[in-house]
Amino acid sequence: MTPVSHSVAVHDVEGVSVESDELNAVNVAKGFVEARRAGRAVAGYPGTPPADLDEAYRIQDAAIALTRQTIAGWKVGKIAPALAGVNRLTGPIFADQVVAAGAKPAAMPVFAEGFAAAEAEYLLRLRAAPTPGKADWSIEEARALVDAVHVGIEIASSPYAGINADGPAVTVSDFGNNNGLVVGDPIVEWRDVDLDTWPVTLLIDGVEAGAATTATMLDGPFGAVRFLLEHAARRGLPLAAGDWVSTGAVTGVHPVVPGDRIEARFGSAHSIHCTVKAR
Repeated sequence: MTPVSHSVAVHDVEGVSVESDELNAVNVAKGFVEARRAGRAVAGYPGTPPADLDEAYRIQDAAIALTRQTIAGWKVGKIAPALAGVNRLTGPIFADQVVAAGAKPAAMPVFAEGFAAAEAEYLLRLRAAPTPGKADWSIEEARALVDAVHVGIEIASSPYAGINADGPAVTVSDFGNNNGLVVGDPIVEWRDVDLDTWPVTLLIDGVEAGAATTATMLDGPFGAVRFLLEHAARRGLPLAAGDWVSTGAVTGVHPVVPGDRIEARFGSAHSIHCTVKAR
């Protein structure tokens, strides 16, 4: 993909104009950002949907520039079937939407009239920024850049109800459909165990919604980190020590509604809870 800048000029915002071929990207980004700030759904896609992933990431970059929020990490999701040879996508995780799990389940906001789902995910933390200029990574090199593995829940939610149904480019265009991260316990022994063998289960209101292992997820959680590192090098994304990588839905993407109670279980010793509330 063509590298893009995070310094995106915004048409009709702060008096700065952009080239005409960027107007749709800027207007779509503005529509999503304004809807997210207001906590409201959008009746339809706010502009012309992106034709490919390059255009989708231009919209995402414009939206990141508009939010002016601190990025605490990146979500990585699977594209199936692959689009133009790409089998994963990314989106930013903003710092004010990262919650540490506690004794009382966190209440995570979603767009009740838009799209809302919960996903059981392994959360990997970067120990350092990647080597500048390094464009190709092995899984072993990616693993060496990780200093912690936690259990977690990603909250996927968008003002646009068709965010996933309309395909991966549309998903990418609205922050990859991320709307929050619940960070659970660390897996202290992660260097010595095979996470691909751990059963993962997600329950909604006590009922099993999905079960699987990371053996079904392309090349697994560390492969998701590898993808992000190479993707970030192409796009010029800033990665830093302490950034979270939400590595993909192990058991699937499970629709939720306000009031639902979510539990994710990892192996025999780790679980994490949250609830869902209307934004």
